[in-house]
Amino acid sequence: MISQELNDTITRTGPGTDAGAVMRRYWQPAALSDELATNRPVVPVTLLGEKLVLFRDNDGNLGLIDRHCPHRGADLCLGRLDDNGLRCPFHGWHFDRTGQCVEQPGEPEGSRMHESIRNTSYPVVEKNGIIFAYMGPDDPPPFPNFDCFRAPDTHVFAFKGLWECNWLQALEVGIDPAHASFLHRFLKDEDPADSYGKQFRDAAADTNIPMTRLLREYTRPEITVEETDYGLRLIALRHLENGQTHIRITNQIFPEAISIPMSREMIITQWHVPIDDEHCYWYSMFTSFTDPVDKEKMRAQRLKEHRLPDYAPLKNKRNNYGFDPDEQATETYTGMGMDINVHDQWAVESPGPIFDRTREHLGKTDVGIIKYRRMLRAAIAALKDGKEDALPMRNGTDPATLFGPISNDTIGDKEKWREVSAQSDAERRAACKGWDATV
Repeated sequence: MISQELNDTITRTGPGTDAGAVMRRYWQPAALSDELATNRPVVPVTLLGEKLVLFRDNDGNLGLIDRHCPHRGADLCLGRLDDNGLRCPFHGWHFDRTGQCVEQPGEPEGSRMHESIRNTSYPVVEKNGIIFAYMGPDDPPPFPNFDCFRAPDTHVFAFKGLWECNWLQALEVGIDPAHASFLHRFLKDEDPADSYGKQFRDAAADTNIPMTRLLREYTRPEITVEETDYGLRLIALRHLENGQTHIRITNQIFPEAISIPMSREMIITQWHVPIDDEHCYWYSMFTSFTDPVDKEKMRAQRLKEHRLPDYAPLKNKRNNYGFDPDEQATETYTGMGMDINVHDQWAVESPGPIFDRTREHLGKTDVGIIKYRRMLRAAIAALKDGKEDALPMRNGTDPATLFGPISNDTIGDKEKWREVSAQSDAERRAACKGWDATV
């Protein structure tokens, strides 16, 4: 259990908050590129509690500025996209992508007042289907050479989903290796050949054992957590018969992302991004080591479960997450369908928008959560002491030297699991088609 004061410190991310100050030192996903693929590429963005508007100007450049006109607060999301910027319909004030007011057509002829008017603006960069924003001081940091950024656009698919809870409880489900044996338990195994685009449905490693069966039958993983330059590496060993073990390596990328294996073919890099303190988006990049991603198939799979334009899941707390007691008795552990995102959504939303951690009791399998909270608290303390260079990936590590991170499932000798895992990942990367995945 932790105090209410500490719970507030590590969950709240709006302007002026401690955790928010840490997050503002890192690139944050702000929108999907798909959201701007319209005749009028202007979308509202609420990020870390700040209301913004994202747009693409006539030259194709991106701008992210405060949503409200600094004149009298009108909503620029409904502004006119013209003259390489956004124009407020209220009085015609015109802003470029840097937030600079470049024209006030209703002011007296020769007025230079516009030169002193600048709206808040943030740098933005487009990476393989996601538009990232930097909301901190000084120059933004470079991107690391993670697989999701190195791979070409053809081999990466991006999507997002809305969860009605605080970002921290959303992140923490992703650094909890034990839950998959229960929350994502399928009582019947599907054909792994029909696993494309689905998590935990492939065969385990290079065997014909369905991953669903392995998770169902081996429920007590041995979990080790190691600190890395980018955050944490989580190792879950599920010991099998005949001296064999299943090795699952996942990662926490500071401050709020994870990297996990989806199948032998793909990995997932997923951010849990605060909208405000009680809502967040998960943003996922699915990166392929084999053929180009079938983006249409993966998009169609996910649009069956989400509505547009807000990417809210169709199953939610208002319809009890589609709970079916007959399904729970015969098909799934949750009774909430076959999409594991719904299972995770229920697990992180049902404790309430911000879980009261003064009531929680962590166990030994929560070692990843415990270590992550310590890392976050250390970053908060360092920043308050003016030691920004002590933050992960801001501490002198050259991001260009950060590859991977290695996210892999494999099976091999229990005593040589590190060598087995490293060889398995190296073989997959050496056989990668379409881009150089070597590390």
